[in-house]
Formats: sequence, structure tokens, C-alpha cells
Amino acid sequence: MKILALAGSMRTDSFNRKLLAIAVAIAEREGATVDRADPRVLDIPLYDGDVEAASGPPAAALALAARVAAADALLIASPEYNYSVPGVLKNAIDQLSRVKPMPLRGKRALLLSASLSLVGGNRGLWALRVPLEALGVHVSPDMFSLASAHEAMADGAVKDPLLAKLLDGMVVRWVAETKKLLAGS
Repeated sequence: MKILALAGSMRTDSFNRKLLAIAVAIAEREGATVDRADPRVLDIPLYDGDVEAASGPPAAALALAARVAAADALLIASPEYNYSVPGVLKNAIDQLSRVKPMPLRGKRALLLSASLSLVGGNRGLWALRVPLEALGVHVSPDMFSLASAHEAMADGAVKDPLLAKLLDGMVVRWVAETKKLLAGS
């Protein structure tokens, strides 16, 4: 099973990048191969219909589309910006939606968030589900939101043993379910 892991934050020291690293380690422990996509390195330009009409999707969007197409599933950790999705992540989704064949359709996804707030970025995950599901992504009904992330993580781990166990179990189940679905198709 191959997973494309993507953080919705550009900040190098972001809580979501840290949370994604924890989840990636769990998925790898369960036998998944993970392709880590860094939004800084992707360097996808803002979607512009005029540019698309003149020359098609930009090379960076096509490169990400190839990586998505090669993956069986998506593991996304995204912050919540103003109750919604960060622009860098929404732009990547918008760019991918313009590539033919559209690489997101049929992929399975698990969504995670970490935030300083007491809701852990959960409202942003609900907003993220909308475009993903509209594009045919099978988003897991389980989502993990880590509140007070500045206090909840240390040394590459979730400090609270119950929350760490919850995250571990969620990723393990998602990987197992995805493997089972892949084996049946």
C-alpha cells in the first residue's frame, strides 16, 4: 500500500507537520510505503484559468497529480485557517481537479489536524472534507484533531497516552481497511 502524505501548512515547524510525521511512522510500521509531499517543494502556482486555457495545467500540478495517481491513499494533516482550509492546500486540490484523468477520484483519505485551539483544527477538517468528497475521495469518517498542540506534543510524540493510543488505533485501522479494500479490487 502506498500513501501520499501531505501537510497543509507551509511552516517548517508546524504542529501539523509534526502530527503527520507521527501518523506516517505508524503507517510505515503497519507496512505502508509513504511518499511525503512537502507543500514548499511542490511550488504549485495559484490556479489561473487563463494560464490553464493557454498552456494546460502547470508542470508542478502535473507532478503532484502523478504522485497522487501512484498512491493508493492520502494522509493529510491540515491546520484550520479562519474556520476553513489553508490556501496552499485548497489550491493544490483545485489544481489537481483540473488534471485529466482526475487523480483524486477513488482515493481513500484520513484527515488529521493539530492546533493551539481547544477544537484542534476540527472545523477546518470538516471544510476540507467537502472538496475532497466532491472530487470522489473516500474520506474516512474518523478524523483526528489534537487540541492545545503546543502542550500536547513533545519529542515527536503525542504526550497523552490515551490520545496517542487513539491516533495509533485510528491510523492502524485505516491502513488495514485500505489494504483490505485494495486486496478485494
